[in-house]
Amino acid sequence: MTTEVSPGTVPGAADDGTRWLDAGEQRAWRAWLYSTQLLQERLERDLMRATGIPQAYYEILVQLSEAPDRQMRMSELADRCLSSRSRLSHAVSRLEERGWVRRQVCPEDGRGLLAVLTDEGFAALEAAAPVHVESVRTHLFDQLSPGQVAAMEDIGRTLLRHLDPD
Repeated sequence: MTTEVSPGTVPGAADDGTRWLDAGEQRAWRAWLYSTQLLQERLERDLMRATGIPQAYYEILVQLSEAPDRQMRMSELADRCLSSRSRLSHAVSRLEERGWVRRQVCPEDGRGLLAVLTDEGFAALEAAAPVHVESVRTHLFDQLSPGQVAAMEDIGRTLLRHLDPD
């Protein structure tokens, strides 16, 4: 967890124009940071324990399942999974070993590679999805009121507009 300091808490710190967090912002930041880290760890643990599928692999399967013809260019898949191309390539190799994904040359240009979700991969996703959804429901949505869920969506959309304007 990161620690934010202000000039009043660091002996000799000059006021250099840094927009320090006030006490309420500091509490909100730390609560959000710590809770999202714990939530991700819990979701990963629940999914791995019940299915043996890491969260990163699950996300690849989800993205492919929602794509037309259950296939996507590797570069686009990396972007959608917020992954480097090399990390995604490694993950797809592991999914190929399980028979859940295959690579094929992109027919439009003959250069790019597509990741294609196989029927076996789709079946694995169908088996894992109830576990993942129950974990999300238990550890997130069951803990929030409808108003908090609406606020969470509003906050998320606001941050996405700032951080990912595409």
